Amino acid sequence: MVTQNQPQESGVAGLSQAELDELVAASDTGARGSQGSVGVFLMLVALAWSLFQLWFASPLPFIFGIGVFNDTEARSIHLAFAIFLAFAAFPATRTPVQLGLGIIVPLVVGGLFMVSAKDGTPVWWIAPIALAIVGAVVLGSPKDRIPVWEWALAIIAAAASLYLYVYYRDISSRVGAPIMQDFVVAVIGILLLLEATRRALGPALMIVASVFLIYTVLGPNMPSIIAHKGNNLSEIVNHQWITTEGVFGIALGVSTGFVFLFVLFGSLLDKAGAGNYFIQVAFSLMGHMRGGPAKAAVVSSAMTGLISGSSIANVVTTGTFTIPLMKKVGFSAEKAGAVEVASSVNGQIMPPVMGAAAFLMVEYVGIPYFDVVKHAFLPAVISYIALVYIVHLEACKAGMEGLERAYTPKPIVQRLIGIAFTIAVICAVSFAVYYGMGWIRPAFPAAAGYIIFAFLTAVYIGLLAIAAREAPLKLDDPNAKVTKLPLPGPTIRSGLHYILPVVVLVWALMVDRLSPGLSAFWATTYMVFILVTQRPLLAILRGTGDMAAAVRGGLTDLVDGMVTGARNMIGIGIATATAGIIVGAVSQTGVGSALADVVEVLSGGNILAILVLTAILSLILGMGLPTTANYIVVSALLAPVIVTLGQQNGLIVPLIAVHLFVFYFGIMADVTPPVGLASFAAAAVSGGDPIKTGVVAFFYSMRTAALPFLFIFNTELLLINVTAVQGVFVFIVATVAMLLFAAATQGWFLTRNRIYESVALLLIAFTLFRPGFWMDMIYPPFAEEPPANLVQAAEATPIGADLRLRVAGLNELGDPIEFVAVLPITEGATGDEKLAAAGLALRSDGDKMIIDDVSFGSAAADAGLDWDQEVLRVLRPVDVPSKYWMFLPALLVLGLIVMLQRRRAGPIAAVTA
Repeated sequence: MVTQNQPQESGVAGLSQAELDELVAASDTGARGSQGSVGVFLMLVALAWSLFQLWFASPLPFIFGIGVFNDTEARSIHLAFAIFLAFAAFPATRTPVQLGLGIIVPLVVGGLFMVSAKDGTPVWWIAPIALAIVGAVVLGSPKDRIPVWEWALAIIAAAASLYLYVYYRDISSRVGAPIMQDFVVAVIGILLLLEATRRALGPALMIVASVFLIYTVLGPNMPSIIAHKGNNLSEIVNHQWITTEGVFGIALGVSTGFVFLFVLFGSLLDKAGAGNYFIQVAFSLMGHMRGGPAKAAVVSSAMTGLISGSSIANVVTTGTFTIPLMKKVGFSAEKAGAVEVASSVNGQIMPPVMGAAAFLMVEYVGIPYFDVVKHAFLPAVISYIALVYIVHLEACKAGMEGLERAYTPKPIVQRLIGIAFTIAVICAVSFAVYYGMGWIRPAFPAAAGYIIFAFLTAVYIGLLAIAAREAPLKLDDPNAKVTKLPLPGPTIRSGLHYILPVVVLVWALMVDRLSPGLSAFWATTYMVFILVTQRPLLAILRGTGDMAAAVRGGLTDLVDGMVTGARNMIGIGIATATAGIIVGAVSQTGVGSALADVVEVLSGGNILAILVLTAILSLILGMGLPTTANYIVVSALLAPVIVTLGQQNGLIVPLIAVHLFVFYFGIMADVTPPVGLASFAAAAVSGGDPIKTGVVAFFYSMRTAALPFLFIFNTELLLINVTAVQGVFVFIVATVAMLLFAAATQGWFLTRNRIYESVALLLIAFTLFRPGFWMDMIYPPFAEEPPANLVQAAEATPIGADLRLRVAGLNELGDPIEFVAVLPITEGATGDEKLAAAGLALRSDGDKMIIDDVSFGSAAADAGLDWDQEVLRVLRPVDVPSKYWMFLPALLVLGLIVMLQRRRAGPIAAVTA
């Protein structure tokens, strides 16, 4: 038996817990520096990083007037910690390929910098720097100690990162005119950042960033479609290192301001025992069902994903317990590992954290964090429900049973009454808290924070008193011969206090609408309070244990959580900095507009082909890049392209939909064979074949791959422009559709599908997801009018509807373009009045209709219209039947399939349905 704060000693599938921990460390936190004086020093560095981030996010610097850092200075310090720990915690070489890249890339990039120097700038010093890095790579480094040359690299890299902080005022006075000192520091910094990336994240991101640096210099030598003037060393140094356009750009800023605190919050919550609590609750509630351990693995991974930014750590944390139990009830090693991989990777799409991508979307899309969570919530929940259903179908196909219940269940009516009563109590408490808090703030503006803290503390002590009456949570050995499920009631009651920090976080984000950084700070602060007090209070309430030992244990948990949180951030900090090189190269060279031309040529201008190309690129990059870096790179390159080309093809795609599309395919990085790290981690636990595990996991994740295509064409799935009632309707319909999609792809509904039944289920699912596709074929939603009749078309358009105009003009670079503009009609009686209210003035030029003027800040300007553009087509909305009438034939066909399968399956269908 293992208590909630102790690791399992026994191995799983031939691997000891120490080996599994090393597997996570090698990919997430660094496989070196956990023992001896070096381990203590690295622990202190990581602890200092966490304390700095808490200080930077808190209001304390402004209260005391000391230690106030601006964003650029904070990014500099943040990268200094990350790059120092990257060199100290990750050994220099892993494989011969990585060793070769560690030698080649510094020489190539260093030589490139020497070639790009202009105006007689001396560059001979670059060669010894590159050779020194190569020498350090060749000498290598063991896992059990840090050689002197590695210490040197770590210190020099940190110093180069701190350059912007130390010389901030001097640099700000000479922006665009770097001096020799700037050249030396920037070259050293870029070369060492690339080497740190290779160590912490593998070679893929290092290669991509190097390719973009090569492209920056050799632009004139590129094919004409992507050629540019080329940039010299002075411009590269200034853009990539001395300003905030490259390495120290938005991505690193998001890592500094938001992501670190959320990762730290999750680490502290897990250290307090919440991770084990989530696993136990899921097993107590779902373990008795068909394939129960697999369903519990999905749910526990979803809950763990709320607090863990790493899919690999999620696999090992929950997988060491869930995978053996899945195998015990009949899952093969590969399928058990695949279920854990699919559910763990999906944790990254689950709000409110979503890895680092949610916070990057706030900056890149320019919408509030609350809106990002709102748009991302529905697809994430639907995806998890579908995965539970896939597990159910697998269990039905194999005739599996669940584990033995720990109690005799009550009759169904009593259970329903109990559930309804519980929901009513939760709603009543929620309303009381919401309106109570709303009354406290205006009534006691100065003391509101102290009153709320006192209230939370009273609730916390009350929940701890409830938990103290229950036995401490323990995990049975999953390899034991008999496993009995824990009782749901005592299990749930034993950790209700873990919900309070999450409530604080969600309240601050969703209700008080604080910034993500400040919200995470208050949630983390409250988590610190819980970690320090949890053990002593439980000892008092239970009347057992040594109080001094309990206090020491709480402080130890706090320090361990802060150190683990910081070490989990090494890869993210390095990834966002290196991705900044790519983003900086895109903005410096203008490759984005050139790439739009390339994509348009490859896709033939077809929006679906563009989306497929984007998905393929994300999957290819995902084979080596972590999710965060993959999202930054692909969104910087292709998100604007999709929006622009979609508009040219008459499909108005919201920017948030495109970014979520890119992100969803980015999370496949840890699944996609042959590199998917989460699949290898799951195979190490299950004892299965990693490639087969990855293939099955990818197959299970098809629902995640289908959702992005669907919400691009049906933005209601992202809750865009829908009411609350419509949102509930969309959720129900989309969930049913995704379950039918899962049944079709799994080949099993009520019984084994025949081919035509699977095809029919796919068509039904598509119809439920996008009923307008078929209805638009029968009743086109727009009537085309000649451009000369634009005024009449506007008059016939009702208030609140949109008029669509296909126009031709010139873009910012003077190149000819065509696109579709959506012009909302908001007020006016006549056509002229409606167009004037939209900010549009027209003139006739023979048979042509020309836009004469567009009012600044008007709806017409927001739609992309500008003066001298020619109106080519006018599409006026017409009254058509509701698209939801298409549900009727779809449901009729579904009823026919149910009837056929029930007749074929007989009494079995009633059990498996």
